[in-house]
Amino acid sequence: MSRVTINDVARASDTSKKTVSRVLNHEPGVREEVRARVMAAVAALNYRPLTSARSLATNRSFMIGLLYDNLSPSYIMEVQAGVQEACEAHQYSMMVQPLVSTAPDFVERVDGILSRHRPDGLILTPPITDHPALLRHLRAMELPFASIAPRRPKDTIGVMLREREAAAAMVEHLVSLGHRRIAHILGDPKHGAGVWRLAGYRDGLKRAGLDEHPDYLVQGRFSFESGVAAARQLLRLKRRPTAIFAADDDMAVGAIWAAAEAGVSVPGEMSICGFDDTTIATQVWPPLTTIHQPVRDMGKRATEELLLGLLGRGEPRMVEVDYQLRLRASTAPAP
Repeated sequence: MSRVTINDVARASDTSKKTVSRVLNHEPGVREEVRARVMAAVAALNYRPLTSARSLATNRSFMIGLLYDNLSPSYIMEVQAGVQEACEAHQYSMMVQPLVSTAPDFVERVDGILSRHRPDGLILTPPITDHPALLRHLRAMELPFASIAPRRPKDTIGVMLREREAAAAMVEHLVSLGHRRIAHILGDPKHGAGVWRLAGYRDGLKRAGLDEHPDYLVQGRFSFESGVAAARQLLRLKRRPTAIFAADDDMAVGAIWAAAEAGVSVPGEMSICGFDDTTIATQVWPPLTTIHQPVRDMGKRATEELLLGLLGRGEPRMVEVDYQLRLRASTAPAP
């Protein structure tokens, strides 16, 4: 069977090849009735445009690059799924690139990736989203990018969550259960999320009239292993906390593991909660009380804002999404 071409779509939709191309490239100025007719023909003929041909015709790669340096596989998988969904809806492909943002040649490595793959734009995830040298370089190149949860959202497009407010709400929930000795496993200080969630933890304590206990603050790295290590440290305290609020789900699951290792019942003797509501939150036992951050939707929304500017279909902006408390079996009234 011969390959369906753009000329076949033009004939089936009673339009020109140029009009079909404008519709497929999401260009403005095409009547909705014509756009609908073209897309109906595309679906009926199962037409798949050749990316190489589109690139030659428009001087675009039709590729979005997703850059990450994050130890949480569940978080990255959710972001990736959202970016992919938005890309597919606009006939774009996605390139995913893990990096080490603390490497001395980090910007040079990114530059090499850009030279090889020539993406039309980038999605940046924390902590890359706050890397000053990279941001300066991208702006100097005039390469469009969208940021997920940047620490400094001013003059940046992408998506963010009210993380400080959400973290305070989680502490207030624990206080409502009677907990007064509440520990916090901190996220990576290079991430804006780690900073905001610590600030929210402190806000929650202050609102409840509780003093901050320095022994109850333990550094983590947004990884399962760092959650295990931090929880072991907290469990060794003579006056150990009755609740642990970890700055992400992977660390919270690590804390549950450490509690089981020490023979401490969750939530009977100690409540444990997290942040993000990634898939691991409902796969662990007991299911994790956490803050639902719509990570997949955030990846999608950031990509949509980027594509809005790339395709000239509107003015991209920084979008703010809401959070929800997900109350599950890992938290209970204080013993």
